[in-house]
Amino acid sequence: MATTDAQEPWERIGAIIQRRGAAELEGYLDTLSPAEVARAISRLDDDAQAGLLALLEPKDAADLIEELSDVQGADIIEELPVPQAAAIVDEMESDHRVDVLGEMDAGDAEAILRAMDPEEAEDARKLLTYPEDTAGGIMVTEYVAYPQSRRVTDALGDLRKNAQEYADYGVQYIYVESEKRTLVGVLPLHDLVMAPGDASLASVMIANPVYVLADASLEEVEQLFDRFAFVGLPVTDEQGRLLGVVRRSDAEQAFGERSEKKFMRFSGIIGGDELRNMGLFSRAFGRLSWLTVNMVLNVLAAVVIVFYMRTIEAVVALAVVLPIICNMSGCSGNQAVAVSIREISLGIINPRDLGRVMLKEIQVGVINGLVLGVLFGGVTFLWKGSPYLGLVVGTALALNTVVAVCLGGGLPLMLRRMKIDPALAASPVMATIVDMCGFFLVLSFAAYALARGNL
Repeated sequence: MATTDAQEPWERIGAIIQRRGAAELEGYLDTLSPAEVARAISRLDDDAQAGLLALLEPKDAADLIEELSDVQGADIIEELPVPQAAAIVDEMESDHRVDVLGEMDAGDAEAILRAMDPEEAEDARKLLTYPEDTAGGIMVTEYVAYPQSRRVTDALGDLRKNAQEYADYGVQYIYVESEKRTLVGVLPLHDLVMAPGDASLASVMIANPVYVLADASLEEVEQLFDRFAFVGLPVTDEQGRLLGVVRRSDAEQAFGERSEKKFMRFSGIIGGDELRNMGLFSRAFGRLSWLTVNMVLNVLAAVVIVFYMRTIEAVVALAVVLPIICNMSGCSGNQAVAVSIREISLGIINPRDLGRVMLKEIQVGVINGLVLGVLFGGVTFLWKGSPYLGLVVGTALALNTVVAVCLGGGLPLMLRRMKIDPALAASPVMATIVDMCGFFLVLSFAAYALARGNL
């Protein structure tokens, strides 16, 4: 028993998968928090992840996927056979289903949709037409609505009859529709229970309820939730027909994810999504695409200084390349900072994962450092005609890139251990250390080359 307790969650899950213990797996997952589940699954390989979902009933697998980030859930489902993937997606809540499908390749998503229940697939296709930053893009289509002519006792009877199904909806309000299916009122569940049984819903509902159009922006949704203490807002089309409901919790999550993606993009993560369990080369090239553009911009900025180089001794060329090397390394470090902060917020990593994070970042740093070092060393050689100067600056940039990504990946975890907000402190601390390291590498390499008469 002591050995079992010493196992990390992903190790124990892996052992359960090997034993094919479906009941044991379900029971163990219930003991873990959503953050622990996300972290454990991120440490499993593709075969183990597929084996994990194969042991669970589709409904339980869907609940598990909904606890993960959309990107992580999409990556796992895409690796499954289409029938199994469709069965799981069928069981997901409408908003989570669309979010996950939206993260997949178009071909994979279409194959899953064709294998799904036709009614669920049609609903998903409709939701996929709404931009993700609108009310329609974050609404759920699971809600309870009745005609305004229905009596209170009939509505309560339907709720009791379908209690198991409606329990998954998180019902807080009953929506009331006209004969033309337009939204005419809303009735809190508490008010429905307390109303006279023979009264019509039209007589006890709140008429002319606050609603939001499907194409309303997240800012409009946010303003309504700030103004009213609603749990959910009905979403309608331009004719007033009820389409779905935006829940406050989903709106808050959408606001947070958008801010998170903006931060990731600001830090140079193209697309705004990266987790360290993604493929090494896709992660490296996703960062490298922005870094290469940034390097070109920095070289162009340095051209201003080059115009004055005729009055400066040749060795002072180092004054031109120093800021470029430090800036490029700082950009690499900021990318790593952004990924670490995101994974901390998702619960995928914690300070105990420092060694693993550093190893992952070294791999990316070596690839990006070599590419950037060769590119910038070549530019420097073409500029000054000195292969040794190109070697000095290229090697310094490559090494400083590795240092920067290790610092960027590890500092947020160190700061979290020290109870310091990594989002506030990681980037400036990293930038300062990287600058110092960049100066040391360039100047020490240059001093060695000068001593040997190569510069």
